[in-house]
Amino acid sequence: MPLGSRTDFGDAKFSGVQTGFSPDAARLLESTFQQGFDFAVAPLVNPKRGQKVSARGELDPLTPQDVLTPPAEHAGQVVGLVSSWISPDRAEALEQRQHEAALSRELDWAAHNSLQAAVCPLPRTGPVSNYARTLLQFTLGLSPMALWVVIPLGQTEEGSIASSSSPTSSPGSCNDVDGWSRWNHVRSLCDHSTQVGVVLEVPASLPAPQHVRRWFAEPVKALLLPSSVFVTNRKGFPTLPKSHQALLLQFFGFGVQVILTGLPESSSEPPSSGGGGAWTVVTGSNGGRVLPPRQDSSARQHWEYLSFLFRRPEPVAQQEQMEMGYRDFLQVPLQPLQDNLESQTYEVFEKDVTKYTQYEEAILAALRARQRRSSAAEASTTTGSPQPNGHHGSTHPRNGEDSPVVIFVVGAGRGPLVRASIQAGQRAGRVVQVYAVEKNPNAVITLHRLVASQRWEDKVTVLAGDMRALQPPQQADILVSELLGSFGDNELSPECLDGAQRFLAPGGISIPAAYTSFLQPISASKIWSDARAYKDVEHMETPYVTKMHRFSAMADSLPVFSFSHPTAAQPNNARYARLAFSNRSGSAAALCHGFAGYFEATLFGDVTLSTHPTTHTPNMFSWFPIYFPLSTPVTCPAGCDIEVHIWRCTSLHKVWYEWALAQPQITGVHNMLGRSYHVGL
Repeated sequence: MPLGSRTDFGDAKFSGVQTGFSPDAARLLESTFQQGFDFAVAPLVNPKRGQKVSARGELDPLTPQDVLTPPAEHAGQVVGLVSSWISPDRAEALEQRQHEAALSRELDWAAHNSLQAAVCPLPRTGPVSNYARTLLQFTLGLSPMALWVVIPLGQTEEGSIASSSSPTSSPGSCNDVDGWSRWNHVRSLCDHSTQVGVVLEVPASLPAPQHVRRWFAEPVKALLLPSSVFVTNRKGFPTLPKSHQALLLQFFGFGVQVILTGLPESSSEPPSSGGGGAWTVVTGSNGGRVLPPRQDSSARQHWEYLSFLFRRPEPVAQQEQMEMGYRDFLQVPLQPLQDNLESQTYEVFEKDVTKYTQYEEAILAALRARQRRSSAAEASTTTGSPQPNGHHGSTHPRNGEDSPVVIFVVGAGRGPLVRASIQAGQRAGRVVQVYAVEKNPNAVITLHRLVASQRWEDKVTVLAGDMRALQPPQQADILVSELLGSFGDNELSPECLDGAQRFLAPGGISIPAAYTSFLQPISASKIWSDARAYKDVEHMETPYVTKMHRFSAMADSLPVFSFSHPTAAQPNNARYARLAFSNRSGSAAALCHGFAGYFEATLFGDVTLSTHPTTHTPNMFSWFPIYFPLSTPVTCPAGCDIEVHIWRCTSLHKVWYEWALAQPQITGVHNMLGRSYHVGL
């Protein structure tokens, strides 16, 4: 949850500053707000107090002068900083118990004051199991307070929280080769609790891009930005190198906050009333604030630069704005064959202009291809050349220039493909006869209304019924459908089109002509945690449709299942695929939470639709990727290949998917026999 968000235009909405300890919390917060920051990260206990124990080896009680006590009205704008000397994994048993007790006491004090979060600086080296166990113990209590574990993105910088609780301490050291592995160890011991998140320390020298990308999939709550990372521009003001600007802009897109660390304590003190320059009063979500002029404070200059960066991102496109509400939101895939969709659902998909433009182009291309074929056949007949079947004679009347082209739209819904078919016929200069086949009785009413309003009675015939059982009044030259799901075949396009294939005349055209699904291993803690929150097997074995946002691809995608139409008689639509993903060159270790699925479809000729990231149809939003979760995430070391097995299973009344990981770790087969999820036939 963002802390202390601002409403006044142009400010850095989620920026905080690390401060020193002060028993006068009200003055501390006043100083923070005067500099423009929205929240303060302050030590919960005076660092100078250190560890005090009695002769019996018990911790001395804290006094009011030892602890931070923020005013109740500003508790939501304070992040407590746990003492950095606490290390519950010490070898000596008595010290271990003392440090566990100290950690629990500080977390309990923060929760008692209703703070939203506490920053927990892990020991830089050595084991952290007892530290993690104490954090887990806290999450099992009643407090909803978040715990932010400090992890270095690179080497520890001067003024880092992890090196000391004082913002002006000397540099610390980090001997960990991979901070992510340390984080993965802690969150695994904490049973993947959603209360436990990460704050990343930003170093002066950034790691390789692949080491940064994997953090996009993690619950990163804030970036710790040391003042030592800044450089001074020609005007004497602080600025960031371009690489760090790009890093912040990337994380801003995920709603990550920034905490400025390492400033001299004097820079965050309120200026005296006799200071130079004009004071500015702004109104934010927390009432009026008094901001000093820039020349009074180094912290103020840094804040203004952060405000500048917050304004840098370009305006969000209209399509992206529409999709924001679906980011990382899990939805069970639609089953239009089994269920009758609501009018509002149809309306959402009908807004996808790109998709129906592509369909119209495909129908137009098919009409022109038939026109060329008919012209070639007539020319062949005129010159006496043999027909393809070995006989001479004229073309069948339905193939003549003046006879209408019969188009069957199966699964017509409320009629967008009917409209596309008529428009394509007009552009091709051909008369078309459209049959709109729809099983949803409510959508059939809308179709009749559409035909009447557009005066298409001589062009469109509505047929109510299931395409697999309906007897067509005549055969189709072109069969059009939009039964593709997020995985290409998960809305039962193969089964439906196999049943409707008898509509097609010999040599008829199916749109789409073919489609292929793709699979990709991903790290995505947010959507995995949301599925796990249901605390049952069913939700961990259900594929979900979601607009993936906070995720990281672990390898390039591979093709899975392919279908084409029309097909041979009695096709078998069951499929099995074994996919071996080669880990990307120079890849970093990551946690696999499951697999993202996409599809590519050939409508006709070179007209395509795709949700595959490398070939995605621009501005198309009808289909989000599909997500196949793993019941337990699996750690994939750097350079380790990933092997996945996936089945498309069919029976008389249902279709379902099963999937399993075989490398680097073997998992059980998910959704065996469709026990948790299936698509009804």
